[in-house]
Amino acid sequence: MATIKGARARARIEVTAAIKDEARRRLAAEGAAKLSLRAVARELGMVSSALYRYFPSRDDLLTALIVEAYEKIGTAAESALAASPPPGTADIDVPLVRWVAICRAVRAWALAHPHEYELIYGSPVPGYTAPQDTVVPAARVGSALLAVARDARRTGTLSVPPLAEEVRPEAHRLTAQLAPDLPPGVVVALVAAWSQLFGLISFELFGQFNRMIEDRGPFFDQAVARLGREAGLQGRTSVAL
Repeated sequence: MATIKGARARARIEVTAAIKDEARRRLAAEGAAKLSLRAVARELGMVSSALYRYFPSRDDLLTALIVEAYEKIGTAAESALAASPPPGTADIDVPLVRWVAICRAVRAWALAHPHEYELIYGSPVPGYTAPQDTVVPAARVGSALLAVARDARRTGTLSVPPLAEEVRPEAHRLTAQLAPDLPPGVVVALVAAWSQLFGLISFELFGQFNRMIEDRGPFFDQAVARLGREAGLQGRTSVAL
């Protein structure tokens, strides 16, 4: 009996993976707005009723794809952080090097998986509302960037950016929600940097840099290093990246 249950579990995993693979192909060909369970089932040679046993609705399938994309880009960010110089290394530029390593990894994943990136950071899918299941995976890149700031503060290589008076109420709310252990000026700057990181990637991926920025790798490195400095990460003006 255990062998039969194990075989069924493996078969379900394989079919689920095939459904998601086909859904990603359709995302690339037609976009998320046109994703259809019936079309996916047809391409896989399944009847619609069989596919509904795996994903009861289009939104359930979209959520699975979105969570998986967030997990993959989060893993890329966390792996880059783990591979970078550890905090406390005798070089004041280490926080910036770690920051840029994360940003590079996020960009590299986005360029390698443009349709999955578009699903999570592109235009909202009409009629779809992301459930709570997406919140934790979506926070992984931001958490990696926060970790750099926390380590920099612990090692004395974090400065606190100035905070305008009119921003203070929102800054304290954000700090309580995201990182009570960091100064509000740092948290506000980090949120701004996080949003600008994805703005840079989206501009490159969706063509806004066409006929404007040619050597995009060094341009990106320079831009995200500036964002890191604005968030309080200390480093020389010409940090070796």
